[in-house]
Amino acid sequence: MEGQSALRLNLSAVYVLWKRDMVRFFRQRSRVVGALGQPVLMWFVLGSGLAGSFRVPGAGDMDYHTYFYPGVVVMIVLFTAIFTTISVIEDRHEGFLQAVIAAPASRASLVMGKILGSTTVAMLQAAFFLMLAPLAGYPYGVIEWFVLGQALLLTGMSLTALGFVIAWVIDNVQGYHAIMMIVLMPLWLLSGAAFPVEGASPWMQWVMKLNPVTYSVEAVRLAIAGSRGSPQLQVMLARDMIILIVFTLFMLTSAVMFCRRRV
Repeated sequence: MEGQSALRLNLSAVYVLWKRDMVRFFRQRSRVVGALGQPVLMWFVLGSGLAGSFRVPGAGDMDYHTYFYPGVVVMIVLFTAIFTTISVIEDRHEGFLQAVIAAPASRASLVMGKILGSTTVAMLQAAFFLMLAPLAGYPYGVIEWFVLGQALLLTGMSLTALGFVIAWVIDNVQGYHAIMMIVLMPLWLLSGAAFPVEGASPWMQWVMKLNPVTYSVEAVRLAIAGSRGSPQLQVMLARDMIILIVFTLFMLTSAVMFCRRRV
C-alpha cells in the first residue's frame, strides 16, 4: 500500500508539472510564434533562395524546399526545447522549483513532468508545421505517421532533457540562451538538416556521424518520405531509432542525476 501511495504521488507530480507547461503553452503565445515562426521563415527564405542551386547527391531533382523540410521539423522541436526549459530557471527564481523539490515526490517525477510537458509542446508545434508537408513535396499518404511520431517523441525528450540539464546548472536566462546557442544550434547545423552529410568535408562527416541529432533528422526524413518500399532504408531507419532510444535514455538519466544536486 505504501508503494502504491508513493507511485500515485509521483504520477500526480508528473501530471501537475505536465499540465503547467500545457497552460503556459496556450497562454504565452509569443513563445509559440518564436518557436514556430522562425523555422517556418527559414524554410521559406532558404528554400526559395537555394532552390535553383542546391542538388542532393543521388536524389535526382529534389529541390531545397523538399530536402530542408524534415530538418526544419527537427528545428522546431529543438527551438521548443530551448524555450520551454527556460521555465526551470524562472521557476527557481520564483520559488516554485524549491517548493516542488521540498514535496515528497521523487526528483525523477520532477524531471519526467518537465520533460513530458516540454515534449508535448514540441510535438504540438511540429504537428502544426507538418500540415504544410504537401507544399514541400510530401503527400500525407506517403508519410509513416506512427514512425514519425516515435522519432519526434524521442527527439523531443532527448533535447528537452539536454536543455533541462543546462538550465539546472545555469542561474540566469541570458547565460542559458548563450549556452544553448553554442550547444544546440551546432548540433542541428551538423546533423544533415541544412546540407547532406555526403557533401561535407571528411573530418566534418565524422563529426556529423557522431552527432546524435544526425540520426533524429535522418529518422524524421525517412518517415516523412516513406521508407516502406526499400529494405535498405528500413535498416537505416531501425539503426536511427536504436541510436535515438539510447541517446534519450542517456539524457533522461543525466537529467535525473543533475536534478539530485542542489538547486
